[in-house]
Formats: sequence, C-alpha cells, structure tokens
Amino acid sequence: MALYLAKLPILLAILLMISPGPLPAKSSSTFSRSISPLSLGLKSEKLSHLHFYFHDIVSGPNPTAVRVAEANMTNQSVTGFGATVMIDDPLTEGPEQKSKPVGRAQGIYAMASQTEAALLMIMNFAFTEGKYNGSTLSILGRNSVFSQVRELPVLGGSGQFRFARGYAQARTHTYDVKTGDACVEYNVYVRHY
Repeated sequence: MALYLAKLPILLAILLMISPGPLPAKSSSTFSRSISPLSLGLKSEKLSHLHFYFHDIVSGPNPTAVRVAEANMTNQSVTGFGATVMIDDPLTEGPEQKSKPVGRAQGIYAMASQTEAALLMIMNFAFTEGKYNGSTLSILGRNSVFSQVRELPVLGGSGQFRFARGYAQARTHTYDVKTGDACVEYNVYVRHY
C-alpha cells in the first residue's frame, strides 16, 4: 500500500498533463433564465381594436412630415424612389385636424419602390390619451399608398402594449394633391397583455 501511495503524486501529475483541461462547471448563467409570465404581472392576453386618424402634413409653416434625404439628382424615378421623410404626425379621434388628439406617429417613411408609390414605414404610435397614455405600438411594413386598404404589421409595443403583436389597416381618408397633405384612417388590431 505504501508503494502505491508513493506513486500517487506521479500518477496525478501525469493525469493532469494529459487531461484536456478542467471539467466544465455546472452552468449558472445570469445572462438568461426562464420566468413565469405571472412574475411580470402578465395575466390573460387581450385583443384590442384602436381606431384613429393619422395626419401627414407636409405643407405650411409647421409641417409634421419633413423630407430629410432624397435620391441622386440623376435618378429620374417617377415614384420618388429613395426620398426619406421624418414624421411626428398627430393622431386624432376623428378625421378633422382639430379633432381630439390621441397620440403621435413618430418615425420615418421612405419611397421604397422604383415602379409604384410604395413606402417603407417605420414608426411608433405614441399614445397620449386614456388608458393607453404613455404606451406605444411599433409598426414596420410596406404601404402601397394607392391601394384602397394597406396592411402593416405591429411588431411590438411598450406600456400597456408590452408583448404586442397584430396588424394595422390604413385607408386614405383625404389627400390634397396641391399641398401633399394626407389624412389616413387606421384600424389597429393588437394582441397584448
């Protein structure tokens, strides 16, 4: 037995030299973990319908939609391909601009087609009224402006709209060819907690 004990340090040294390294420790990640929806106060999911009007004002002394970029002057696209507009458009209960405000549409849209008037829209509906005051919905999608009804996906939200998903239907209510100002009716269907 004493002979084996005397050789034990040598055997351990050999094992350490040929071992691939320390054994992996049991994972104790603080980066991610599974949690219960109830721990965030999430109860049952709801389906809400929101109806409002979006006012895109490009004319006058206080426009809410401003062109911030455009394509190279050699681009002769009749669609305005490449033009990019930053928006902070009012959202109202009714189609009149002086109707009760319910929020703002903030983001950008860009002419994204060389063959038709189609926008890439990236915006947040930031609500300022009622139980949704301080909550937002994030929209990202294609808006073919001359189609009677356009559908844009709701990708998420904040506040009352955490974990939101759904879609928005846009219909042009009025468009002034002279000024370029538009009023668009939105029906938004959103699932959220």
